[in-house]
Parts: sequence; C-alpha cells; structure tokens
Amino acid sequence: MTDFEYVGTELELFAMVHNWKSYWARRLRPFIVGDVLEVGAGIGANTPFLNPKTNSRWVCLEPDARLLTQLNGNLAQSNQLRYCEVACGTLESLDARDRFDTILYIDVLEHIENDRKELENGASRLRDGGRIIVLAPAHSWLFTPFDASIGHFRRYNRQMLKEITPSGLHPEQIIYLDSAGLLLSLANRFLLRQSMPSREQLRIWDSVIIPVSRVLDGCLLNAFGKSVVGVWKKQ
Repeated sequence: MTDFEYVGTELELFAMVHNWKSYWARRLRPFIVGDVLEVGAGIGANTPFLNPKTNSRWVCLEPDARLLTQLNGNLAQSNQLRYCEVACGTLESLDARDRFDTILYIDVLEHIENDRKELENGASRLRDGGRIIVLAPAHSWLFTPFDASIGHFRRYNRQMLKEITPSGLHPEQIIYLDSAGLLLSLANRFLLRQSMPSREQLRIWDSVIIPVSRVLDGCLLNAFGKSVVGVWKKQ
C-alpha cells in the first residue's frame, strides 16, 4: 500500500470517450504481448480496451487506494477482473523478481515528476525483447489550466520522448494521434482556457472529431496530433 492520492478529478468524465479509447488501443495492441504491467491503471477505464483476455499475466498497478476500489469494481463490471491481477503501489512495491514483456503508461507518465527515472525502473522490469509503451498528451505549448488542475508536470513531443529513452532500449515507434483534436486543443489553449471540458464537449470530440482524426492521421503520416505515443523495445 502507498499514501499516494491522485489529485485529478477527470477520470470518470473521460471514461465515456469510447471512440478515442478504441482508436489508440487499436494502434497499441500489436505491440502488447506476453505478461503485461499496466502502471497507473486508475479506475480501470482503459483496461477493457486493451483486451487482456489472454493466458498471460496482466497486472493493474495503481498507487491510490481510493481509486483501487473503483478499479476492482469497474473491472468486475466489465468482466475483466478474472483476467487481471490488481495491486496497490508503484514499481518499487512489486516483487523484485517480477518481470514483464510489456509495460504500459497510458496517460500516466506526465503525472510523474521524475519521468526519466520511472522509465529506467520500468526498463529494469522488462524481459529481453520486451516493450515500454507510453500514451501521453502532446506539446508543451498546449499546456493549460486543465493540465495543471489534474497534476500534469508536462506535455511531450517526439524529441522529449527520445531524450528519456531508457538504457538498453531503443525507440521502435514515436507518433502523434488525433490531428483534428489538435485544433480543438489550440482553441482551448488560446481562447476558452477551460480547466475542465464539459460532457457535451467531450461527446462532440469523441463522436465527431475522433472519426475525422482516424482518417487524417494516416494521411498526415502521424506527424501531428494532440497525443503522442512512444514505444521502446529492449535490445
């Protein structure tokens, strides 16, 4: 157990964006193999989209005991709990012998002050040929009161992710997602300056903008977007 308490209030609000979650999960799923560690699993809103229905091990790691209760309940409700182990803590809390083939940071790394150290610790938990996968908000110039209110230390670009590549790993893919959503983020950054999107705004983004991004991202070769994906593989 830890005394960590998550400061954000957006997890349940963003649990409703199914199109977005399905989109990035489809892009990440080919890299997810073997035994999986999902760091900062939150309330379990992302886990079902990553399809942990395999014979391999899937560990949902969450340091906030309050969120852990919701995590267990949501995984049970989505019929995922029988495929997952749930643990309260951080990487340091795990058994020193634990090793994984895939370690996931889904909208998590931006909440960790020493992100370089976190990835190094993650790399030490990987088996040979294993991967670390990160999904994070993109572009420092899009940092808004919303980011600050939910405990973000930063937003990332491709170069920033390359610079924190852990020892013994090499970048396999670093791309942007949601090019159409980037325009909405720009509007919020310079015009609306909201600390939290409304449910209606999220509904429009998820139902209208994400389908557009699915098409545009490929046309633009994933060179633009409001989120960034990093995949590193252990040599």
